[in-house]
Amino acid sequence: MHTPICDFVKQYCASNAIRLHMPGHKGIALLGMEAMDITEIDGADSLYEANGIIQQSEQNASFLFGCPTYYSTEGSSHCIRAMLYLTKLYAKTMGKKTKILAARNVHKTFVTAAALMQLDVEWLMPISNDSYLCCLLNDMDMLEKAITEHLPAALYLTSPDYLGNCADITQIANICRKHGVLLLVDNAHGAYLKFLPKSRHPIDLGADLCCDSAHKTLPALTGAAYLHLSSQLPHWLVKQAKDALAMFGSTSPSYLIMQSLDAVNAYLSNGYQEKLTSFLPIVEKEKQKLTQKGILFAGDEPLKWTIHTKPLGYTGTEFAAELTKQNIICEFADPDFIVFMLSCEAGVKVLSCLSEAILSIPKKQPIDTIPPKPHLPKRIDPIHQSWCVAQEEIPVNEAEGRILSALNVSCPPAVPIAVCGEQIDRQAIEIFNYYGITHCKVIIENK
Repeated sequence: MHTPICDFVKQYCASNAIRLHMPGHKGIALLGMEAMDITEIDGADSLYEANGIIQQSEQNASFLFGCPTYYSTEGSSHCIRAMLYLTKLYAKTMGKKTKILAARNVHKTFVTAAALMQLDVEWLMPISNDSYLCCLLNDMDMLEKAITEHLPAALYLTSPDYLGNCADITQIANICRKHGVLLLVDNAHGAYLKFLPKSRHPIDLGADLCCDSAHKTLPALTGAAYLHLSSQLPHWLVKQAKDALAMFGSTSPSYLIMQSLDAVNAYLSNGYQEKLTSFLPIVEKEKQKLTQKGILFAGDEPLKWTIHTKPLGYTGTEFAAELTKQNIICEFADPDFIVFMLSCEAGVKVLSCLSEAILSIPKKQPIDTIPPKPHLPKRIDPIHQSWCVAQEEIPVNEAEGRILSALNVSCPPAVPIAVCGEQIDRQAIEIFNYYGITHCKVIIENK
């Protein structure tokens, strides 16, 4: 597969042109890649008005993913905003409410995007015995009842979640389609799912709109992402996708990141699926070996290892600190879990090294504490009314009864404990404390 963006930039670098255009470094190396960092000069095309090399590259990506696919150089957060804008446009055009049902394990970008567009959000909490923030929507009867009650324009899901749990997209998509509801999926952690022996990519399973962070699971630079649209969507809505991205994207998109996406196309078309198919059984075999040694895994995403560390006598953060001593850096750790993101690029040697390091940490007396169960605090105001108001930061333990005005959860996992406009109660405070959040921003009360 050809790489039109990469080829253009290489030719431009080889020309030794005198650069009297942006960026200010003029191609002179401070970090080493400046020569490849260009702007929208003649022939370089323009991301949001693409009709040249960028359009050709996006067509290559569309062929690989089997659906209309567009680039973002600002991560899946950019694509989430575009998806919600397209949903609002769809709802208004089709005479539907601008209401979205959303599973509560959303990334905080969803909340800020909903505030920007003044969307009405109804939250769905999973029915689960687990007490973790990252819990999937898993009750189909509850989902269908909620759709019938609220008549939303769309349902929004995060799958896979940060712990590697994957929703039953096919079943959920069938329910949405039955009721004429769009299905939006934050697939930031699952770009590679398209290339499994049998695709598990949300678009192939029935989603209408989907975003992938290419940089999370494919060999792309940080910030590289895709917006995918189902071919089943109305043609007029698909044609609005570029405008939706342009509305929220920088007018100076990174050409380094676009080259990365362009190069990934060639990589994916040149034996990646075969490489992934060969790697997966090795990953599973190593996982089974650890399971036999008493390591307890969570999630079912094939290239993510999520380990319950409390049975080993450690919090996730303590276990991560032990591995850091061996120069092994995890993706994420919290009081309950440690998460590792694997890839073909890391390879078998790294996998073996990780397994040995995990087993080398001596087990201690198990920790039997459990996290407080997530819940939905009382909603006082819509998200958009409480998001852009005068606020103050106060200690969490003094916040009972106050109205949250801003999200202060870190990324990862960026899953909100309470949402703007909700009243902080004792249960929310307990969850804040459990996850080490000591302060929150609340609406200033009229004295």
